[in-house]
Amino acid sequence: MKVAILDDWFDTLRKLPCFRLLDDCEVDVFTDHVKEISLLAKRLLPYDAISLFRERTPITAELVSQLPNLKVISQRSVYPHIDVKACTERGIVVCSNLHGNTPSYAAAEHTWALIMAGMRDLPAQMASLQKGNWQIGVGKSLYGRLIGLYGYGRIAKQVAKYAEAFGMKVVWWGSAEGRQRAAKDGKVIAASRSIFFSQSDVVSVHVRLKPQTKGVITAGDLAQMRSDGLFVNTSRAGLIEHGAMLAALDNGHPGKAAIDVFDCEPIISANDPLVCHPNIIATPHIGFVTEDELELQFKDIFGQIAEFKNGRPINVINPEVLN
Repeated sequence: MKVAILDDWFDTLRKLPCFRLLDDCEVDVFTDHVKEISLLAKRLLPYDAISLFRERTPITAELVSQLPNLKVISQRSVYPHIDVKACTERGIVVCSNLHGNTPSYAAAEHTWALIMAGMRDLPAQMASLQKGNWQIGVGKSLYGRLIGLYGYGRIAKQVAKYAEAFGMKVVWWGSAEGRQRAAKDGKVIAASRSIFFSQSDVVSVHVRLKPQTKGVITAGDLAQMRSDGLFVNTSRAGLIEHGAMLAALDNGHPGKAAIDVFDCEPIISANDPLVCHPNIIATPHIGFVTEDELELQFKDIFGQIAEFKNGRPINVINPEVLN
């Protein structure tokens, strides 16, 4: 079986123990990113299987219509970037382990790292020290401050544990259904959306991106944040109203942002206005990028390909293809 692994930008995956699951396959690892569908289709034409690296490459109807040899697509977690209907119509099996109640500890940890870096202004302090200027400004302690968590999911719950361990007060907001679940679990729900954004010292967003949540955080929401507030997003850039983040920072509400996700990735410009804004801490979508997390994810992904090759497909999200 010929397997294409897409978007492994640093050629990391072949170094993982789980790569051995593909020993019986002919594997090509692509470390670049191809957006143009005609070029991508030409590249993928010989392959029986595609291994996706998160949502870096959308699998559209236009793309799969040009891949007559493709038999299986393997990935992990939710799949808004895959046109499952188009795959089903062409007999392509889509496998994805949705991993139950297991949170991404790596993403939660990175969220917390950004919160601490933002509240203590670590990048600016480091830059000052490296220039021989010693201290600049005064940071903020986390103890006793209020963190607002938007979205009542697995990662947010883990971040809440870190916040409580640091002595922060936690308040929740999100969808009506999410707020109901949080209230049932005895969590503190903000009195209103406006109060959630205006009173929190830190707001961190943890929501899946889907059509219903696109732009769920509006320019008006950000405008209500305090001038000394910190906004954190390690989920998806599309959750924020288009253009609102940069405008909010220009207007000083919130005063700072710490962001790991962007509208167009990868960013290769040294002058991106959001990345280079003086009031932002920006990281290149590394929230989930640890050796431990990649081994966990790709053990599932490569295992799904191996099981499909052996005639035992698992975690199939379009089982009608198998009939």
